[in-house]
Amino acid sequence: MKYSEMFGKTTRNGPKDEVTANADLLTRAGFVEKLMAGVYTYLPLGLKVLNNISDIVREEMDAIGGNELLMPMLHPKGNWVQTGAWENVDVLFKLESRTGREYALGQSEEEIVTPLVMSRVQTYRDLPLQVYQIGWKFRDELRSKSGLMRGREFLMKDMYSFHEDQADFDRFYAITKDAYLRIYDRLGLVAKVTEASGGAFTEKISYEFMVLTDAGEDDILYCDQCEYCVNVEISQLQPGTVCPKCGQGTLAQARASEVGNVFDLGQKYGRDFGMGFTDRSGGKQFPIMGCYGLGISRLMGVVVEKFHDDRGIIWPEVIAPAKVHLINLGNSDDIREQAESIYRSLRQQGVTVLWDERETSAGVKLKDADLIGLPYRVVVSARTLGEGKIEVKPRTDEEVLIPIEGLMSYLTGVTS
Repeated sequence: MKYSEMFGKTTRNGPKDEVTANADLLTRAGFVEKLMAGVYTYLPLGLKVLNNISDIVREEMDAIGGNELLMPMLHPKGNWVQTGAWENVDVLFKLESRTGREYALGQSEEEIVTPLVMSRVQTYRDLPLQVYQIGWKFRDELRSKSGLMRGREFLMKDMYSFHEDQADFDRFYAITKDAYLRIYDRLGLVAKVTEASGGAFTEKISYEFMVLTDAGEDDILYCDQCEYCVNVEISQLQPGTVCPKCGQGTLAQARASEVGNVFDLGQKYGRDFGMGFTDRSGGKQFPIMGCYGLGISRLMGVVVEKFHDDRGIIWPEVIAPAKVHLINLGNSDDIREQAESIYRSLRQQGVTVLWDERETSAGVKLKDADLIGLPYRVVVSARTLGEGKIEVKPRTDEEVLIPIEGLMSYLTGVTS
């Protein structure tokens, strides 16, 4: 894509009412625009990042047997009354139509997915089943802050699994946990699996996936020797105490942001809807259900919090909106023709590239490149073109001069 043709340019002024790095940088770099508290428009670059994160999540969910579907965002009141959530879930957006009927905007999908799936399950032989979607959610947050990390409207992957017994749920939970950790690892993030309260969803202990960041909204205690981790809110333990799991490490406290969660829903929703299956003994049984959430847009915000410097964003290559930021310094015929040749060549070889071909100063172009934060900056200029070379600079490393014909080998070699 060419910068001059792209909708959503950089701006020098960040949002005045935001205090987090992700809100400031994503706005100034032209990835998002805030409509109101907790609600953002995703501009072309931002949408590419969301889609890239979604693709990684989709790959991992498909790999463990997830069936992707897309459920409605507008829900009838009756389904929420059936489970008791109409009155008990305080973040639920409620609205009334001109006919007097009441609806909810989906903040989760248990009330929709349970009758959907269980109407198709007859016996234990139809289980286990796991379905997921990547879609928009709505929550009436009283304190919508932290940019993309706490929104009233946000993109989320939610999966629901259905099992004939607790043992099968536990088996699938372990599989999903590993898939989640692979997702975070692919994004360059280290997540800790934290015990937490089930909140409005269930009285059982739930599990949250936490990434350490100063911009987080939770305090956790984690062991420096094993994987034990717990949310401070439900723990009687103190920093510096011996780990209750391994007995060798000590607990450290850190600020963290939730990027995923798992709830053991038990048999609640099958019972609420009176929808069960014939078990192995011929009797009626209700399924054990699991709910697995992962915030796509929240992850985008967390990645920016983790990967930025005083010049701008530093995108991990796997989710960057493009791999190469191509810049021509000067607009003489030979410089522009060489830049256009590189642009065409990279695209033909499957390399995503943003070409800043504007007639503006070198300083503006280079600052914008750092702010946008693509993995590689390629500069065509009179200083190097006479030698048949171009300047290549990884976002977090020093620039190097390479022969023009060696660009593709350089990019491939760095990432291989």
